[in-house]
Amino acid sequence: MTKEGKLSPLWREEDWWAVWFGFIIILLAVIGIVHRVPKLHKWTSNPIEMFVTVKEGIVTGNLLIPLILLWLRLGILTVIGIRAMGQKVRDYLPGYTVVFILTILSYAFANQIQVKAYGLSYAFWALLIGLLISNTVGTPKWLLAGAKTEMYIKTGLVLLGAEILFNKILRLGGPGLFVAWLVTPTVIIFMFIFGTRVLKIASKPLVIIIAAATSVCGVSAAIAAAAAAKAKKEELTLGVGMTLIFTVLMMIFMPIGIRWLGMDKIIGAAWMGGTIDSTGAVVAAGSMLGSEAEKVAAVVKMIQNILIGVVAFLIAVYWVTKVEREPGAARPNAMEIWYRMPKFIVGFVAASLLFSFVLVPLLGTAFVEQDILKGVTKNCRGWLFCLAFVSIGLESNFRDLSSQLAGGKPIWLYITGQSFNLVLTLIAAYLAFGGILFNRPV
Repeated sequence: MTKEGKLSPLWREEDWWAVWFGFIIILLAVIGIVHRVPKLHKWTSNPIEMFVTVKEGIVTGNLLIPLILLWLRLGILTVIGIRAMGQKVRDYLPGYTVVFILTILSYAFANQIQVKAYGLSYAFWALLIGLLISNTVGTPKWLLAGAKTEMYIKTGLVLLGAEILFNKILRLGGPGLFVAWLVTPTVIIFMFIFGTRVLKIASKPLVIIIAAATSVCGVSAAIAAAAAAKAKKEELTLGVGMTLIFTVLMMIFMPIGIRWLGMDKIIGAAWMGGTIDSTGAVVAAGSMLGSEAEKVAAVVKMIQNILIGVVAFLIAVYWVTKVEREPGAARPNAMEIWYRMPKFIVGFVAASLLFSFVLVPLLGTAFVEQDILKGVTKNCRGWLFCLAFVSIGLESNFRDLSSQLAGGKPIWLYITGQSFNLVLTLIAAYLAFGGILFNRPV
């Protein structure tokens, strides 16, 4: 193979372009070319409130221009990759533009005050809007050309790595690690065995998506697992859909149950942090028990989120060496595993290491978290994920989803796995935060 041939995957494959996209966005944020990525405001009765900032009756800010700039910047960035991968830019741009508009609409529904209180996130609305289009009028080919699900998802996952700062692990130390890292792999293994051997679900990718979503952190983990296991889009849609529904229910009822039982609030917070499948929902649920409980719940979830990259890597290795390996075939060597492993995992880990051990010491925690993470990468990751969920909906149909739900086995897998997760995490939280194995951290 020529030198050029060896290098070609770096600029020919979507996996690698997701890494480049992520690090270009990070670089632009670090050097100050991009200072802020717009985030729509909450609104009550007038949707216009999403786009403007009003102080003392005077409009002081308008998000329309920043949104156009975001559409333009993401468009230019992704067009470079589209062109390098040999795809047609003229086919991509119209579809991308409409998907972006649908993404704004998804955020619009999610940011309505009452809707937000119910925990119906942008992911829910993005999936719903896409599914409604694909299952009614049908998704036209020109629109599908802009629905680059994998590209948006993997770029978002690289940016998610930037949010995994190792200094946050140290805030709760042993107790947080005990709850987050002991229970999570146990639940994944239990659910995978239960789903494939007891329920005998034919699709192993679907089982691992539901297991990862239940045990790690919902939507983000489901996306990472789906990419590592090369799952079908309808399998990811089903896994994410179930997770979103149960996340809302747990966010509402777990704090109520903890108060009703008279449970120690710190133990209850750690329990919620290890079981509710969304960081935002964890923070909301924790706040219902007080400020200290909110911090404990959030940090336990953050520590658990670190496992996304590890879980995705192990899933990729298992799929290459076991699931996809032909009977009697030689065991794949290390390079074969490297070639077939999703490269977003490399970008995810690299971003985490860069922020934790280079940017934070160099620029300071406050600047990195406020100006780079909250100002740019976190918001940009949200937009990319929302673009991805709209795209998933546009590419899916209820006929495919109904076939995945045959016999209700995926639902039974989720309910059984989450029940096991709740019991195991409660025991771990009691041992870790009840002053038994460790001194109480707060």
